[in-house]
Order: sequence, then structure tokens, then C-alpha cells
Amino acid sequence: MKPTKSKAQVRAELDSLVDQYINDGGGISKHSLGESGRDVNQPLEKSPAIEKNTQSRTPVTDVVKAIEERKKNKNKPELKTTRVKRQKKKLIVDDFGEPLRWIWVEE
Repeated sequence: MKPTKSKAQVRAELDSLVDQYINDGGGISKHSLGESGRDVNQPLEKSPAIEKNTQSRTPVTDVVKAIEERKKNKNKPELKTTRVKRQKKKLIVDDFGEPLRWIWVEE
């Protein structure tokens, strides 16, 4: 894995490149704040037009209608709704109302 450079290393590298540019005869000109290289009354350039490959489209509305009709006409099996018999705990008491035991009974 390639080690990443710290900000100080990047800054030092850029400073050395600028110094090398100036030593080779390059120059740096200063501009006032807010100054632009574009004329004020000149409109912005338009972005280049990108050619699109136009494809012929095939209408599929008839196909979609046919699929929907097949879905509607499909014989759906009826779902059997049987109730699951669950067991419930029931308390057995004696003649005086005292609990004797619990038993499981189906509802």
C-alpha cells in the first residue's frame, strides 16, 4: 500500500515546484481581489453538445396488457382456512373451590 503524504509534505513539494518554475524563468503576476479574466458583458460559454445515439423504441403497451390479463385469468387455488387447535391451561378445583391441578384442554 502506498503511504499517503501529510499536508506538510504536500506543501513542501508545491513550494519546491513553484521555486523551480520561477528559477526556470517563469513569472507570477498579481491580480486584484474580484478581478476576472472574462469580460463582464460577454456571455458564458455553452457546454459542448453530447451526441446521443437515438434508438427506436418498441411500444410494449399491448404486451403489458396481455400479461395483466393472464394474471387476472389465472386460476388461483383456494386457500383452506383451518383454525389451528390450540391447547389452553385449565385449573381443576375441588368442591370447595380449592385448586387441585392444571390440565391442558383443546379449545
